[in-house]
Amino acid sequence: MALWTFFGLARGEATSDWPKPHAGSAEQDAVIGLPRISSKDCAPDCAACIAACPTEALRRSDPEAGQGESGNARIALDYGRCIGCQRCVDVCPAGILSASHEWALGTRRREDLVFDPHARHAAERLQQTMARVFKHSLHIRHVDAGSCNGCESELQALLNPFYNLHRLGIFFTASPRAADLLLVTGTVTAPMQDALLAAWEAMPEPKWVMTMGACEISGAMAREGYASGAGAHGVVPVDVYLPGCPPTPAAIMQALLLLLERAPQRLHGRRIHE
Repeated sequence: MALWTFFGLARGEATSDWPKPHAGSAEQDAVIGLPRISSKDCAPDCAACIAACPTEALRRSDPEAGQGESGNARIALDYGRCIGCQRCVDVCPAGILSASHEWALGTRRREDLVFDPHARHAAERLQQTMARVFKHSLHIRHVDAGSCNGCESELQALLNPFYNLHRLGIFFTASPRAADLLLVTGTVTAPMQDALLAAWEAMPEPKWVMTMGACEISGAMAREGYASGAGAHGVVPVDVYLPGCPPTPAAIMQALLLLLERAPQRLHGRRIHE
């Protein structure tokens, strides 16, 4: 213990300043995030990205979004299904899809995870859903409902000196009876549905649910399996959806702060708002 104390004093503070306003991008500049679609039109006979996507996250845009002036097609990307494999970026012949550094994409509604740069939806004002008592503290009960443990690795990183989740007044608890938020990872396999419901029912009111990871939101690579489900939606009420495979620790923190109304939602109205 004395040796580690000496190292700490010698090297100084290791914790990131994020999410303070001057802290920038939470040291995520080198992180390859989920793909982004440009406002250009696709060739009408091109579906290379749709065919390459292993989770069916890409599709043609809704008819209401219309077509380009040349009559070319447009595509939309469901971040709730996207695992960030970048295969669509690799096969896109026109450069419509590109790699990005987008990682802070937590939303309050499942439909907001569909990114369409052509959509004409107006940005909606976020509705307050958290009681004032939870503005500065939150206790989390995590339930692994069939995860590959990728999300769990990122959750563990929240407790290291760099991210230091406790400085934000956010803590993990072993008992659902002491929890405000149920954080769910995994596809919610059939054997885990009862356990998930039991944890939810044991939590006192008021209580919330956050789903984390593409497989938890949509099933992703494990969707429609004989034993796997398609996430917690439909099993328990969900308040925040966090896409990614897996989401980074900074993305998890941003989604938790979104729940607490201490961070804005950037993806809504089918557009990313800077």
